[in-house]
Amino acid sequence: MNQGKFIFSQITELISYKRFQTLVNRYSGDYKVRGFSCWKQFLCMAFGQLTHRESISDTMMCLKANASKTYHLGIGNVVSLSTITRANESRSYLIYEDLAKLLIKEAKQLYIEDDGLEVSLKNNVFAIDATTIDLCLSTFYWATFRSTKGGIKLHTLLDLKTAIPEFILFSNADVHDVNALDFIPFEANSFYIMDRGYVDYKRLYKIHSCDAFFITRAKDNMNYRRLYSHPKDTSKGVLYDQTIVLNNYYAGKDYPEKMRRIKFFDAESAKVLVFLTNNFHLKATDIAQLYKHRWKIELFFKWIKQHLKIKSFWGHSENAVKTQMWIAVSIYVLIAIAKKKFMLKQSLYEILQILSISIFERVPINQLFQQTQLQYFKEQNNNQLNMFDL
Repeated sequence: MNQGKFIFSQITELISYKRFQTLVNRYSGDYKVRGFSCWKQFLCMAFGQLTHRESISDTMMCLKANASKTYHLGIGNVVSLSTITRANESRSYLIYEDLAKLLIKEAKQLYIEDDGLEVSLKNNVFAIDATTIDLCLSTFYWATFRSTKGGIKLHTLLDLKTAIPEFILFSNADVHDVNALDFIPFEANSFYIMDRGYVDYKRLYKIHSCDAFFITRAKDNMNYRRLYSHPKDTSKGVLYDQTIVLNNYYAGKDYPEKMRRIKFFDAESAKVLVFLTNNFHLKATDIAQLYKHRWKIELFFKWIKQHLKIKSFWGHSENAVKTQMWIAVSIYVLIAIAKKKFMLKQSLYEILQILSISIFERVPINQLFQQTQLQYFKEQNNNQLNMFDL
């Protein structure tokens, strides 16, 4: 008797199989493959991510323990550990990179009305940053970082209104963060917020030339000349608001236009911050508030590091590592899509945790999360005395 689909199948069905196969054909992923296709490879890796498996062997062991259910998951017969390991090593990671980009595009449409900013703007607002994931250099010899340490770097362009990554680039950890600016397609009238590690006047001028706006922090040794000052409101923390030009010959050649320099006192942290931007229309307090929202990209890095498997790797080659990373990104975006499509009230963290322990349930996802929500409120409204009320 058909008792309904597993939770895992309901989640993975959010991905169009037809469009996935288009990506596979683009890179000949299933060329000379008999049984273990790229789709089954993705399902196995996605299962490991969603259930917090520690390794690929742990993932396959868990699937073998539930062999009677794997047919209904779309995986079919559970393959050997060596089969999936070879697939991760040999099949192009570009298949899963394009899949992640496809899901990101779909998520953007679902979250287009969302706006998590305190500043009212019609413009797109992005944060640019990078995080490093340490690796053992003797095992991951290709991931150069330091003389005794390896690592890879995750460069990200995050939409601050939706918390959906717009652009992702993986590189060796020895690549400086600012190099990512060479690969980002800048959109006109959009804001790009970054820390002062990205202050490269030639690259900032590229953003300016695209009719986009940047907000960053000025370096302490910045050589500039003040042209004139704008009205300031010290009661709101604005210490000065100036229009400047660069003094240094080469810096001035790289960025020949005027810039805006704002000195701001943040009462919450009791710190004085100096911002640099090419936008002369927003209030100085709005510039400071937009920069404050940059912390969302730090939360994004923290979330994926804590709740997805991207710190311990299930393969040693560059292709295997990037395959795992892109599938992890796909799972993050897939959960965000599920939140919208199933109209779930829980946070992405709560959704992932509930999915991880309910992966073999045969109930509709809406019903699963409604039951969880009712149970949560029931536990909160009990009549027992709270220890902290004593």
